[in-house]
Formats: sequence, C-alpha cells, structure tokens
Amino acid sequence: MRSHTGTITIIGGGLAGLTAAIACAEAGASAVLYEAHRTLGGRGRATPAPHVAHEGAHVFYADGPHYRWLAERGFVKGLGWPSPSALTGVRFRAGGRLRRTPPLPMLRAQARFRLDAPVDEDFRTWASRRWGENTARHMANAISVVTYDADTGRLSASFVWELFQRVLGPRPPAVRWVRGGWQAVLDRMAARAAALGVRIETGARVDALPEDRPVIIATDLASAGRLLGEDGLSWTSGHCALLDIAVRSDRADRTLAFDLDEGGFHESYTMQDDSIAPPGESLYQLQMPVRDGEPHRLAHERLRAFADQLLPDWPDRVTFQRRAIARGRTGALDLPGETWRDRPAIDRGDGVYLAGDMVAAPGMRGEIAINSAVAAARLATATAAPHAARVR
Repeated sequence: MRSHTGTITIIGGGLAGLTAAIACAEAGASAVLYEAHRTLGGRGRATPAPHVAHEGAHVFYADGPHYRWLAERGFVKGLGWPSPSALTGVRFRAGGRLRRTPPLPMLRAQARFRLDAPVDEDFRTWASRRWGENTARHMANAISVVTYDADTGRLSASFVWELFQRVLGPRPPAVRWVRGGWQAVLDRMAARAAALGVRIETGARVDALPEDRPVIIATDLASAGRLLGEDGLSWTSGHCALLDIAVRSDRADRTLAFDLDEGGFHESYTMQDDSIAPPGESLYQLQMPVRDGEPHRLAHERLRAFADQLLPDWPDRVTFQRRAIARGRTGALDLPGETWRDRPAIDRGDGVYLAGDMVAAPGMRGEIAINSAVAAARLATATAAPHAARVR
C-alpha cells in the first residue's frame, strides 16, 4: 500500500534534481535525493581542470524566472565578460565564407521583434513566405545553436521565432557566463542543498518507483518512463555532434561563429573565463547537428571542416580534444501545433511529479529543467505538508 509521508524523495541529481531538492527544503520539507552516478550534476557536469568543458554550449540567459531563481540564491555570481577585442572575432558562415554580419535579409528579419508567429505552422513555411526560402534557412540554421537540430525549420514557427528573438533579436542579449562554468553553479547548488539538510545519496540507482510519496523524478524521459511504466514517454529533441578543443592561442582564431549554412556553432569560453584552460591556451566548444540518416562519422567530419575555417592549423596547436554525440539529451523541441503545455505533464498523479528539460514548463534547454523542478517542488511540498503537520 502506498503511503504519503512528510519526506520528499527526489530521483536524479542533475540540474532539475538539485533545484527540486533546494526548493523543497526551502519550503520546510524533508528531502532525500538519490543520484545513480558518484557525482552530482547530470548533463551539467564538466571535465576536470585544467580544461573545463561541458556537454555542448552552456550559458545562462538572464531574462526569465529560471535565472531569477538562481540569482536570488547566489548560484550565478562571479560572471565573466568577453573583452571588446574578443568580440571582433564574431563571424557568420554563409555561402561557405565567413562574414562579420549576417546577410542583409536576415538582419531585416531580426528587427521584426514585435511580430507574432503561429503555433500550428512550421517555421520554414512561415518564414519563407515573409522573407524567402534562403533567409528562412539561414534563420533556422542560426538558431540550431539552441535546438541542436539539423532541421530546425520543421519545428513550430512560434517556438523557433521566440528562440530566434531571444538569442539573435535586436534587444541587448541576455546571455551570461559564470566563471567556472555550470560546474561552479552545480557545486554551489549541491552545497546549498546539503546546508538545508537535504540527504544526498550518490552511487544510488533507483530501479523501481518508491511506494512512499511524494516522489519527484528528475531524470531523462527514458529513465522516467521506465520508473513510471510508461514506455512511450518521450518528446522531440536534438541530435548533434560535439567537439571540445583547446589550442595554443593565436590572434587569427575566431571567438564565436554561427553557421548559417549547416547549423553549426563555435564559441570560445576562455574569452570570458581564463580559469578554464592553462595560460596561453584557448578553449573552444563546437557543435554540428546530425542530419537525418547521417552517420556520426560524417557529422564529425563536417564539424572538423567548420573548425578548420575558424582556427587555422588547429590540429598542430591542439592541447586538449574531446568529441561526443548528444541525442535526446538537448532539451525539448516543439513541432507545429505543439507548445510547452503539450509536453509530458509534471503532475503524474498519486504524489508523483516529473522534472527535467523535456517536460511541461516554459524555457529552453536547462531553463525547462529549473522551471519544471520549481513547479514539481511546489506540488510535492503541498502533498507532503498535511502529513508533516499530522506528525508534528
């Protein structure tokens, strides 16, 4: 027989799990967190020093409730900022060559920030009708940096347009870099959870849904589906080749590049944080979305060719290199007719709640994990409160 207790069980110690644990403890609830790995952090984990690299581009956007929640608790303190000289290395690849600015038609489209896009039409069709097919393709590929998807144009026009305006619109960008990367943020969150009395068990895999409730499942959807007995629990996500490289610095290296041809992205993280690579070295993270049916080997070849354009002779200067594939691990993508409200629900019934980057909460990528975890914690603490009051 299932029982509702005053203790909240949280399964998963990544960004969503830590957020949920902190939110529950702050509300006065007792919480225990189980993490299958020996270290916390999930997909926010970084490689150890001296080269601190994450799984793909990891930045924060300071324009939503997720960031306010982090900032109010001091988790995103110690920001790094690129120098003006570093920003002169920004490029856009279009027609096979690197440019300092996007093509003019794309600039005109970027300025239309008051425009609303439909939910039930794909972005390619909607944007092509307004600005032409070539510009629509450039725009979709430009925003692949946050979709990790080779066919961003097939997604809901409303979904893509909102992302495009947040990342590349005319308003000042809200992007923030934390010195030490997401690993520094996660370490602060883990310390805060422990200080609040959250019991944290690492190396503790949970293979069956606990009988005692409430429970917050803060894992990827596949793992959550196994716990819930819902094999079909899924949502659309990206598929991307990743490359991390550190090189001996050279003035000819480009610091940031949006690939309007193929959807790739390139960014220097040392331009705003010199603590993540040894002195005299620059750390870059690159990504290239994998095309439908494309072997991973070919996607990585396209990614290396992109790097060749941006970092001259980089194989002769490389000091650190790591490559990977991210599939179904890159946040929720909404198809035409879908919004974030159509994703797997947070409240699964009977005191079970879901949190993560592909559930029914607003935002993009990790923002969804934070927003859903705060919502799940609010529901779970409300469930736990009556029993806790009876115990007292």
